This record gives sequence, C-alpha cells and structure tokens, in this order.
Amino acid sequence: MSERVMPGRTDSLITLGVADALWVELTAGSAVPTASGAFTRSPAHARVGYVLLGGHLVATVRANGGQWSVPEVEVRRAAVELNAVGMDRQDLVRIGPFRGAPRQECNEETPLHWRQRITGELQELDGPAQAARREVGRPYHLAGIDWRQILVEQTRDGTQRTWWLPRAAVRLLDAAEHTETQWVQAARSRQASAAVTEPPSHPRQARDAGRRQTTSPEGPTTSLRPYNKELEGQLYSVLSRKPGTSRRVAGWGCAVCRTAPATVLDHCHEHGYVRAPVCQSCNTQERPDHLYSNDIRVANRYTRLFHTHTEDWLRHWHRCPGCRARTTLPLPHLAAWTAHIASRSLRPTHRAPRGRKPCGALRVSWTGSHKTPHSCLLTVAVDFCPSGEHRVLARVPYRQAAERFRIWLAETAPAVAAAAGPDRLDDLPAQSRPVIADTSGEGLALF
Repeated sequence: MSERVMPGRTDSLITLGVADALWVELTAGSAVPTASGAFTRSPAHARVGYVLLGGHLVATVRANGGQWSVPEVEVRRAAVELNAVGMDRQDLVRIGPFRGAPRQECNEETPLHWRQRITGELQELDGPAQAARREVGRPYHLAGIDWRQILVEQTRDGTQRTWWLPRAAVRLLDAAEHTETQWVQAARSRQASAAVTEPPSHPRQARDAGRRQTTSPEGPTTSLRPYNKELEGQLYSVLSRKPGTSRRVAGWGCAVCRTAPATVLDHCHEHGYVRAPVCQSCNTQERPDHLYSNDIRVANRYTRLFHTHTEDWLRHWHRCPGCRARTTLPLPHLAAWTAHIASRSLRPTHRAPRGRKPCGALRVSWTGSHKTPHSCLLTVAVDFCPSGEHRVLARVPYRQAAERFRIWLAETAPAVAAAAGPDRLDDLPAQSRPVIADTSGEGLALF
C-alpha cells in the first residue's frame, strides 16, 4: 500500500481496524499465509500494550479520543520481515500432541504459548460445536499467521493423529513467543522499579501508573546472546540438574540456525556431553526418526543435515568431545549417514512421470547396543518398493561405516575434520560414562 493519506491515520498512527487491512494487503504475496484479525481478535494483546506480527512485536498506544492505535511504520516493517521468509511445505516439524505435555489455559492475559493454543483450538474443533464453528469462518491466527492454512494432520495406524507445521512457521512462532516473553519481563521490571522509586500517594494514581507502564513500555526488546562455547565439555546429567539452567538457556540464540531463541540444551546421548543450546525447530530436525530403538527411517530432512547445511550440523555434532575425539557421530546419526550418503549409489530408482524417482522409503537398522557401537552391524533396506524387490541394500559393519565417514568428512568439511581426531581429546575422561537413550519419540529434547 502506498503512503497515501488513509482514514484512521493520525500523526503516523493508525487504528487497529486499518492496521488489520494494511497487514493483509502488505503480506498478500508472502510465502507464510496471514489472516485478518491479527490486531482485533484473540489472541491479540492490544490493551496489554503490544501485538505480535510474525516474529515482530508492535506496541499499541491510546491515541486521542481513546482509540487504540499502532505506528504504521512498525506494521510495514513487520510485513517486510515476513515477506522475506521462505517456506518449504515439505519440511515439517511435529508440534503435537505429545504425551505428558502440561496443559495451560490460554486467555487474553497469558503469553503466546502457541503450541498450547493450537492444541486447544484443535481439541475444541473435535467437539460437538465443530460444524458450527467452521461455518462461522473465524480466522485462526497466531502472531498474524493463519496457521490453519499450513497445518498438516497425519494419522498413524488409523488411530493417533499428529499435527505438523513447516519449519519456517515454527521458527517464526518461537521467535514471537521469545519476543513476547522478553517484553513482558521488561515491562514488569520497569513497573516494579517505578513503584519503588516513586511510590504513588493515592490508590487511583497507583492504578493509573501501572496501566501506563503496562501499555506503553519504552525501549527495544532484549536481543539474543550468541553462544560462544560457554558450556563446552560439561555433562548434561550434571548441568540439567542445576537451578536456573533453563533460564540461562533461554538467553542464548540457537547455536545452529542463529536466528531463533534457544529453548533446549542439546546433548550427545552416546557420550553424555552438552553440545549447545538450540531452538525447538533445530532440535526436532536433528532427532532421528526412530521406528524402534535400533531402527530409523531416513526421511527427506536428512538432505539438510548432510547436503545443504552439512558443515553447520557437523560442527554442531562435534561440539561433543567424545564424537570429536573419535571423528565419528552418535550411532543413530552415523547409521542415517551410511544409508543416506554411503549407500546412495545402491538405492534403485523407478520410472516416474518426470524421469525417475528413488525406490520406496529408506530405512536403516543395527544390531547391538549404542554402549558398544563397534560391535554393531548396520543394515540398509528399502521399504514399500513398488515391485517388492530391493529390500536389503547393504550390511555395513560399524568400523567400516566410521572409516567411510572420516574420509567423507575430510572431503566435505575440512575445517571440522582438522579439529577432530584422537589427539584432540579436550579433557575427554579416560572412563566413559554410560548414558541410557530415550527413543520413545515423545520428548522434545532428544539427540
């Protein structure tokens, strides 16, 4: 929309209704779908003092006449940021439901908690008012994003339903939740500081001061702190039990993508060492897709791990002193690499409308235990072959797979390979510490 004079604009401020129309118009060509009602319908926080748009926070003010308004330039800036986001609709992240996840009430006064909000909305739509609610056609938005348009529902074995969103949308919503949390904490700190320094003499003045402080906070939100190996060499079993660890993790940016706030302390399940704080999206992308405790499906997302963003992920995995000293990967990751890279030439193809496509679904399993990986035998297989052939492609001993990986690492990421090896022990203990791997697939902090 051009900078023409429009109804509802006063001193560079526009009313919430005008801002809604402007937001939809400016983001019409975005890869991430948006919805009207971002400012005026739940879960907007206009009267609390802000509204979330993508990963951006726009402050609301009360203009002359008592109308709630927002700066037009902030709406335009948020639209520019959202329009720059690319989205791969095949690169999905599971967002629920997860067994044992705590339920939280979502109302106008709580922070975003976007995963809980989506869970609540979907559970409501399963009730008796499902048809009526859909006929009303109300927009389903979080931070101005119409998540219903990009939500993918999958049913496993015809019973359990799971929900998935594109990774770009997950990162946007995680960034919005982090921004909101920082804003609320800063507003509370300023309010408490003002109450201590200048105590009001009248209860009404106290209420007015609190309202002004909540609705019009000053200053930008806290920026993410880059991770600089502060936790290198520490054991997850020790660090995870220290008070304040989760709060400390939330202050960092993701050590892999460097764009989203960190929420999980990623660690090596084979050696027990902390790697780095990462966001939910990167943690989910890294986690092997276990079918059983020793059987994983090699999905398309491994293209990012071993092709497009290879060096970033290899450097992240080698933050574990155990993997770095042995120039290897944890057993599930090495098995996936063996199937995806080392056995790529063995995978047959079939004729397709547009050329040829790889046969079936790639899977790799192993015998033995992750505690003694050198005794394991990796079996690479293809499931769901159209002709019923090609089931077993290769059987690779662990030592052979590890040696192939070392050669490939030196060719693919020389800088990572140069920092690895038995002479790079980096305080690696002489006695290994056994770690019990959780492969249930329900937790969000695996691998």
